[in-house]
Amino acid sequence: MTPAVRVQHLDVTLDGTHVLRGVDLAASTGEWVNIIGPNGAGKTTLLRALLGLVAFDGEIAIEGLSDRRRSARARKVAYVPQTPVIPPGMRVADYVLLGRIPHRGVFAAETANDRRIAAEVLARLDLEGFGDRSVQSLSGGERQRAVMARALAQQADVLLLDEPTTALDLGHQQDVLELVDALRRERSLTVIATLHDLTLAARYGDRIAILARGRVAETGPPAEVLTVQNISEYFGASVRIVDDPEGPVIVPTTAASAQNGDQP
Repeated sequence: MTPAVRVQHLDVTLDGTHVLRGVDLAASTGEWVNIIGPNGAGKTTLLRALLGLVAFDGEIAIEGLSDRRRSARARKVAYVPQTPVIPPGMRVADYVLLGRIPHRGVFAAETANDRRIAAEVLARLDLEGFGDRSVQSLSGGERQRAVMARALAQQADVLLLDEPTTALDLGHQQDVLELVDALRRERSLTVIATLHDLTLAARYGDRIAILARGRVAETGPPAEVLTVQNISEYFGASVRIVDDPEGPVIVPTTAASAQNGDQP
């Protein structure tokens, strides 16, 4: 079976810095892969390469197609950036409708179906009734959900999420991730996400890839990848791991607990 996303020998150099080096990664249709790693590891750059937003060497194929044109990928890949660019004064409803442009073209008017899809995703993200507000007037968490709504309105087969829970409280973190999980099961949506929260990365998703020093250092099921040794080596963090039926829970340890002999 051809993977929905396949990355082979990916190299990216930005401003003279070799950010990604020989990255290999694949995601099957309907699979959720979380990419974790320390700051500066190249996680966002990897997502931007998948979108065709940065020049790269190597091969990236989305659903078997390796066309590098951004327009060709727009109908296949939706993206939730960590820091979105939002036109000043734009209404929430109009912003979400931007997600429909790949299906109708930049200059074509939105259809009744476009408006129906936008209304549905706003409702599912607890933004019903927000359509006439400007995006800038929203709180940080509300704005993040509006950005997610635009991406989901695109109805692409591959969804890229760059720290999708940024600025969200705990309840809305769960709401957003549960919605993504429900949609991928309903539509066989392929999800590739970057997450700082290792416990969330373990609970939402099928597989984890650790990106460190520009390379994929480890990949596999959460329980196999999220070990005390790996977290110490790649994050420089001291933790203990609590086994839980829904996935490992990562608990930071303090110097005092280490002195008291607490074990991971």
